[in-house]
Amino acid sequence: MGDPNTSRVDGKALGKAMGLLWAGAVVVLGLTACRGWGEEWRDLLSDVYLGYDSTRQGLVVGAGWAFADAFVGAYLLAWLYNLFQRSETTQA
Repeated sequence: MGDPNTSRVDGKALGKAMGLLWAGAVVVLGLTACRGWGEEWRDLLSDVYLGYDSTRQGLVVGAGWAFADAFVGAYLLAWLYNLFQRSETTQA
């Protein structure tokens, strides 16, 4: 693995992984809301992700928003982690 003091997180890879997972979860939630389960969660997310609903087009739009949301959040998390990791190694 290498020296733990020089380990870095790849922001793009983490962003893609989290984006795919969250987009998939949002689609599954939309599909289950069609059957009556999770409707309140779908309604909550539709307030945040414009155009998201239980239709085919709404699921695609919601998945796009969810991917972008999770990608940016995970990328920023990796960036902060790497920033703090770097500052700790320079102090040691």
